[in-house]
Amino acid sequence: MEATTTKGRTAARDVYQDTVSDWRKTELEELCRSLGITMNNHRLLDIALTHSSFAHERRHSHMTHNERLEFLGDSVLSVIVSTYIFDKYRNFNEGRLTKLRAQVVCEASLYQLAKKMNLGKYLRMGRGEEHLGGKRRPSILADAFEAVLGAYYLDQGFEAAQRYLLGLMEKEINEVCNGKLMLGDYKTMLQEFVQKTGEDTIQYELLGFEGPQHNRIFESGVSVDGRMLGKGTGHTKKESEQHAAREALETLRREKTQEN
Repeated sequence: MEATTTKGRTAARDVYQDTVSDWRKTELEELCRSLGITMNNHRLLDIALTHSSFAHERRHSHMTHNERLEFLGDSVLSVIVSTYIFDKYRNFNEGRLTKLRAQVVCEASLYQLAKKMNLGKYLRMGRGEEHLGGKRRPSILADAFEAVLGAYYLDQGFEAAQRYLLGLMEKEINEVCNGKLMLGDYKTMLQEFVQKTGEDTIQYELLGFEGPQHNRIFESGVSVDGRMLGKGTGHTKKESEQHAAREALETLRREKTQEN
């Protein structure tokens, strides 16, 4: 089975020959260093960070974009997370495992990882999409994260992808499985944290929006006792507030840790 899997992965990887310009290769090597990974085929990583809008603007050049790698990375992500919680939480039934996996691999979670990895800096996209704030859009960044994982899996194998992903997410996976973190409802978590620490008021405000009415990107901020602690973006005002709440929650937790 392993030999068959390796053979198939090698065949898929070899489709993408390492033909990347020198300046792009330098840029991708910079990203690899910041992520602490090694890539033998930089073309795979280049494709993972090429949005479909970039390829469509250059449709006559038959350029490859990241949607296929995103599909692969999504599957790799699911297998790694599923295997981890299946092995570690043996008393959880199928329904609970499914719900927990969905919380771990949701767009909000992957968006935060992509943002920390600064993937937006290295994304290639069409001028129109970039003008609309595509490099900050949660769905695009979450998809890019999955594509990068797919590229890394093809280049380095499943075990390397597993080690890297768990290095990024293991703590959060365990928090979710132990009920300490409910992904997707950061506003409630922020409210609970503030109440426990004796802080007073939480206020959300719309900082702005951009793009046409059918494809708006909203930016919201959240203040605790008049101090701006988090900002976030999303397709809806509610989504942007959730992302802002998560950033504020992380800030408050970090400050509390430093005080202790």
